[in-house]
Amino acid sequence: MAESSFRVLMIQLETGESKLIDFGDRAQWLGGSGLAVALYQAYGLPDAPYDDPQQPLIFAIGTLTGYFPLMSKVICGFKSPYHNQYAESHAGGRLALALRFSGCDAVVIRGRAPQPTALGIGTGGAVRLVDVHYLWGEDVFATGKLLRRIFPDDAGHRSMLRIGPAGEKQLGYACINVDTYRHFGRLGAGTVMGSKLLKAIVVGGEAGLQLPGGQAYNKQYAEIHRQVTATNLLQKYHDLGTAENLAPLNAAKALPWRNLQQTSDPAIDGISGETFAAQTLLRQTACAGCPIGCIHIGMLREQFAGDSHFQYREVGYDYEPIFAAGTMLGLTNAGEVLTLLDEVEKLGMDIMSAGVALAWAAEAFSKGVISESETLVPLVFGEVAGFKAAVVHLGTAANEFYRLLGQGTLKAAAAYGGEDYACVLGQEMAGYATGEVFFTAQSLGFRHSHLDAAGYSYDQTQSGKDVEKAVAFLVEDERSRCLLTSCVGCLFARKVYSEPVLAECLQSLGWSEAGGRLDAISREVQQARWRMRLATGYDPRQVPLPRRFSEVKNWKGEIDLPYLQALRGAYAGAIEKLGRPA
Repeated sequence: MAESSFRVLMIQLETGESKLIDFGDRAQWLGGSGLAVALYQAYGLPDAPYDDPQQPLIFAIGTLTGYFPLMSKVICGFKSPYHNQYAESHAGGRLALALRFSGCDAVVIRGRAPQPTALGIGTGGAVRLVDVHYLWGEDVFATGKLLRRIFPDDAGHRSMLRIGPAGEKQLGYACINVDTYRHFGRLGAGTVMGSKLLKAIVVGGEAGLQLPGGQAYNKQYAEIHRQVTATNLLQKYHDLGTAENLAPLNAAKALPWRNLQQTSDPAIDGISGETFAAQTLLRQTACAGCPIGCIHIGMLREQFAGDSHFQYREVGYDYEPIFAAGTMLGLTNAGEVLTLLDEVEKLGMDIMSAGVALAWAAEAFSKGVISESETLVPLVFGEVAGFKAAVVHLGTAANEFYRLLGQGTLKAAAAYGGEDYACVLGQEMAGYATGEVFFTAQSLGFRHSHLDAAGYSYDQTQSGKDVEKAVAFLVEDERSRCLLTSCVGCLFARKVYSEPVLAECLQSLGWSEAGGRLDAISREVQQARWRMRLATGYDPRQVPLPRRFSEVKNWKGEIDLPYLQALRGAYAGAIEKLGRPA
């Protein structure tokens, strides 16, 4: 049970060679975020571009994966095509347990396949490479159907990763679809797969999971399961899910609408979480190892053109996709939002980046900065047909305009104009116009993600404008999240898995040394990630903040630009301190 090192599967795509190696120390890295950055330190090429064939694509689970509820995530480490710096993305689905049952703590993929390829990983790190040139150009869903025939074994706990045309076309924000409803979404992990001619990865191990004897583990598991299922700590995620946030944020004038030209709209009822549940919700599902069921799946019903027949499709939704494909584009009908989400899923794009990029394009179109000669279709806030066509153009890089927009909104704006209203915070923004701390947190944070630290919550719960206090919060909140993403747990469960609880979990599995030094481990992971990010070219003082963010008005009034600038300066300094060489 208490093996000190990780079991890592090394794969070389051009030759098909693979081997299992022992790597690192669990008491130093725990797994997940820590293991991914340690592997990139060992095998990454910090000075080479993201598409160098020998750049690694890393998938890592944690020491607690499979042993406790909600320990169900996988960390993907890679050099991002969006900014050419070290990055992480997180995903759930069945992948974490599939890797656990394969006997691997991590997989490191290097090289470029000689033709479009599907990679199969089985028990004990067995590897199979399959020529799937006929799948190149297929969408995510068609690819999935054929992969199930190519890899028919282990269907019960098999996990399936695949990319769509966006990854093949090398968009800056192509995602990896995981088991249909989960994703390695942001910063272009799907593009890295595409650069390696890797269309899909299927993991289907059959190894057992030996549980510890004695009462300590059983007692710990039972208590965590009780908190997760019999208290209201995680109830919101099961009920309406994160879509519950739409109406409250709209009421607080903190919900971006129409490319952040507004922060509230009375038409919210058409796409609120309550409306999605009443009009579209078909079923809920969960990641393997999670009893919550936060994945909400809506039923999309569309009539065939010129026909009386209908087609029905299942489309996953939650807060961020509804913001990106709904409010940001001025769409106020739940069915229209699902239609757009379905198109984005097929093409394999990050929905937040795609939606926000198209919102910028719609405003630029309305101002005459671009025209149909660039967009190919009219882009008008509130009109779904144009956006549906534009999603296809974007995902297939149909012309030079869409090719640039697919590399990032600011890159298109630099070429065509309209930089002032590009809603980019390091990457295309998440759906929280809560104020200065959130804008600082996402624009400068490690993943440019709303989940790096709860800046959006700080804006809503803390009064005053104490720069030192806010920055200290962001640094400490990130540190605590590094601990959970190294274990690797779902960030929805951070109220359940406090540091003492994580220590008890590790000790019940025989990892007493790691359990006794979690503060030190999490700080080292946090610092190692920033060291690698800075070593690959990141400069937090050079991240632009478009003017649109200084024009926002929410329930607190107008954005305080001097406060925002002071926050960004102080947080940049904290990041530089964290990223200093050891």
